[in-house]
Amino acid sequence: MRLLLILILLATPAWAQRVPSSQAEITLSFAPLVDQAAPAVVNIYARRTVQARRTPFMDDPFFERFFQGAEPEPRVQSSLGSGVILSASGIVVSNFHVVGMATDIRVVLTDRREFSARVLLGDAESDLAILQIDGAEELPFLPLRASEEVQVGELVLAIGNPFGVGQTVSSGIVSGLARSGGAGGAGRGYFIQTDAPINPGNSGGALIDMAGRLIGINTQILTRSGGSNGIGFAIPADLVAAFVAQAEEGRADFARPWAGMSGQPVEADMAGALGLEVARGIVISALHPASPFLEAGFAVGDIITAVDGDPVNTPAEMVYRMSVVGMGETSAVTRVRDGAAREVQVRLLVAPDSPDRQETTFEPPFPLHGLTLARINPAVLAELNLPIMATGTVVTAASGPARRAGLRPGDVIEVVNGRAITVPADFAPAIEAGGRRQTIGVLRGDRRVGLRFRF
Repeated sequence: MRLLLILILLATPAWAQRVPSSQAEITLSFAPLVDQAAPAVVNIYARRTVQARRTPFMDDPFFERFFQGAEPEPRVQSSLGSGVILSASGIVVSNFHVVGMATDIRVVLTDRREFSARVLLGDAESDLAILQIDGAEELPFLPLRASEEVQVGELVLAIGNPFGVGQTVSSGIVSGLARSGGAGGAGRGYFIQTDAPINPGNSGGALIDMAGRLIGINTQILTRSGGSNGIGFAIPADLVAAFVAQAEEGRADFARPWAGMSGQPVEADMAGALGLEVARGIVISALHPASPFLEAGFAVGDIITAVDGDPVNTPAEMVYRMSVVGMGETSAVTRVRDGAAREVQVRLLVAPDSPDRQETTFEPPFPLHGLTLARINPAVLAELNLPIMATGTVVTAASGPARRAGLRPGDVIEVVNGRAITVPADFAPAIEAGGRRQTIGVLRGDRRVGLRFRF
């Protein structure tokens, strides 16, 4: 063992063996940075009232008489997380899965002061929520750092309240940028990856740089055990800034630009055939007739390689780049066609809610009551994440007999008892024409499903 230790020491580079040579190096610490930033990170306690699940027997024609007047009592759910103060007036950012749908939100500062708060704007897809603290002034806050300045390898600190033990600080580095897709949590999109330990309760906490600036909001981890394995994800500060801007405009829901297209990352075996020297960008596979990209001159087979000069390699990354620009603005999108690159201006707009969605809810005595249908338009496509070229009528809600029949939100109803369904008004006559035996054909995701049942 002693010989092995000597060999290790001899093999270690001289620079790695150097001991601290000054008082400043001896006392090197994150403490001043934590003292500066920690007061702006708060603990959040949220409660919401939820309706207890109904037993399916309550809707059964035979058993329902045994449950008359026996509705399940609502119950209270509690959640614990973290948040970051972004302004002296009490604007706070947290995760949607911490405060979304909450009826009571309490914010506790590091000095133990406690305030009530309300959600100004929330979005489940991005897993972000903007809150306003009531009755607080001159609060400590963290400045935002532009996301394009962040580099892999930078030292970072994660501040939050893991497992409810109290405010905790962990250190690490930025492990990766442009991590897109669902990483195992509630949010979908574009993330900063870090190896700074993040655990349950850290959600909504701060990821800061060595200057005390906020570079991201901790949101989720990649884990098999439930604890941190050194792969954590944070929502970039640029997207947080876009949320704050829309909240200050008075919006309650986050409006993101609608691309009106579908595409896939360019793989290595595709690059040569598409006129690219290396695999990069997104190849367009479909364009909706109302797509702003179609209006700007894009076509199926074109490749998108950058938005405003920033490279994009996945659809989620492209949507992120567009979201941080702002609604009503234009982005310079780099298009590659026949091997030639060109910047094309694309106007950033929300998905149009036209033609009218004709939303229809069926009530008793209709046999499939509890069902809500809507005509598919661009806004419905975006809300339900439907295939970009889907048309016709879609299920937006299903409960009671409709759910027992096998219908689910997001199902595109194509045919009922042999009759084509194009608008919600077509559905009821087609059901009535079927009598006791019913057959419904739906498009569920990318596969067709046939539902057969009897009344």
